[in-house]
Amino acid sequence: MSSTDLTISPLDAGAFTADRICRTRHDCHMHPLFELAALNELARNLARVDKCRFVRPGTTQASEFSTAGESPDGRDIDDVFARMEEPGSWIALYNIENDPTYRRFLQELTGNVRALVEPSQPGVFNVQGFIFISAPPSVTPFHIDRENNFWLQVRGRKVITLWDHEDRLAVPQVGVEEFIVEHNLRHVRLDDAVAARGTCYDVGPGDGLYFPSTTPHMTRSERTWCTPGDGISISIGVVFYTETTRRHARIHACNALLRRAGLAPRHPGHSRLDGAKAALGLAAVVVKKRFRGWDSPHGF
Repeated sequence: MSSTDLTISPLDAGAFTADRICRTRHDCHMHPLFELAALNELARNLARVDKCRFVRPGTTQASEFSTAGESPDGRDIDDVFARMEEPGSWIALYNIENDPTYRRFLQELTGNVRALVEPSQPGVFNVQGFIFISAPPSVTPFHIDRENNFWLQVRGRKVITLWDHEDRLAVPQVGVEEFIVEHNLRHVRLDDAVAARGTCYDVGPGDGLYFPSTTPHMTRSERTWCTPGDGISISIGVVFYTETTRRHARIHACNALLRRAGLAPRHPGHSRLDGAKAALGLAAVVVKKRFRGWDSPHGF
């Protein structure tokens, strides 16, 4: 199967918008690049540029989302994959576009992504890929991302829980601002009250979800879901920015300045001053880069 044959399609094409959570179907699970041997080779290549990440033992959905660059027990990449079906195994392959083969895969898939997204959010740019491989029981902690995300289940079963990206009780506005501007998740925390507001989606191969930037999410898988010869979960996040995410990032940068001045600015999309705030936020980013040597996060 060629990457050009792949499709990502919303369950309800007429209702799809890049501004909210939408269920999708896909056929990436049929592509040979997602066979375990190919992913093992990809991991070897990514390990050379420090793009393989491991979750710490004892991590729960309520833990801080923190990963390490080496396996917790010191195993090399080949040994990690040889024992991948051992309960609790977990490896994430970041920025798969660093590998030429997977970069071509993402480039060919981008046309499909653009066709879905750009009617509501023009200007797709910086498409990246993140692959998560784990053996139940395993979790990905509660967190938010800067990018829009087509999250696709490739192998095995998983439950992904999502919250509305506008839910300020799940993640307060200051938590979104600090993450966008400073890559700080200290205000992005899961508790019982937050957990009750999420929606769970039970997904298998070919199932997917689209969710916009800063959508809170987490995942889990259970050992009882495994069957002989099928004890691994594989998912991929195809993530990207748009002109909308860039505009919102600049507004967040301005809001962070206004908040430090003692004001209570409104979230992007809720103020008639958003245009002016985006311009001021861009100016603040330029000043910090030029005069303070700030290495700004992506998406500005």
